[in-house]
Parts: sequence; C-alpha cells; structure tokens
Amino acid sequence: MTTTAWSGRDLAEIERRDELEVAPRRSDGSFSRPRTVWAVRVDDDVYIRSVRGREGAWYRTTRARHEGHIATGTVDRDVAFTDVENAEGLEERIDAVYRAKYARYSGPVASITAAEARATTMRLTPQ
Repeated sequence: MTTTAWSGRDLAEIERRDELEVAPRRSDGSFSRPRTVWAVRVDDDVYIRSVRGREGAWYRTTRARHEGHIATGTVDRDVAFTDVENAEGLEERIDAVYRAKYARYSGPVASITAAEARATTMRLTPQ
C-alpha cells in the first residue's frame, strides 16, 4: 500500500463539504456499507470520529484492517485509518475545527467533541 499526501484540491473539497461517506474494509477484504460522518481538516490532515464512540458499527469495522474508502464531492479515495493520540493538544485543535465547521448543529457538536467520540479520532491518509 502506497501512502501519499492529500492534494490541495482534495483538502479544500473535504473542508468545504459537511459530510463524507466512509466505507471501512472488512477483514475479508470487502467494503462495508458507506456511512455518513463529519470530517475536519487540521493543517494538511483529515480527521474523523465516531459520534457513538467505540460502539459505532462503522468504527468497529475500521479495527479489522485500518483501511477503507471515502467519498465526498470530487474526492473518491482509498484511505488508511490511523488512530490519533493527543500529541501536543491535537485533540483540542480538532475539537475547535469541529465546533467552527459545524457550529449550526450545537447538539451533535457536543457529542462529536465529547470524550467518548474523542477516543475514536482517526487520521485519514490517502492510499
């Protein structure tokens, strides 16, 4: 599997879109049914979380192979899912972007920035 960086065009498209479709790859190699998630850009990286925490079905599927597929607007890419630890306040930066991008959805924003969801933060890396 080859890792590449996001293009400026892809980052701008993901940043502009409210929703992203994510389909984790199952242990047998097939893709699960796409699920709609919120994605945020911090610097040149893209992050997602499970609003249901570790109990979210799509999140549990990411545990099998840590790879999958995402689509939004003109972006249609295979990705790797990398678990994120709170290095140098990264979680707080991600929270701030979620709050700014989705400010009009106060209830869901409170859920996606809660500790349960934060524990599922993953960086998406294009493949």
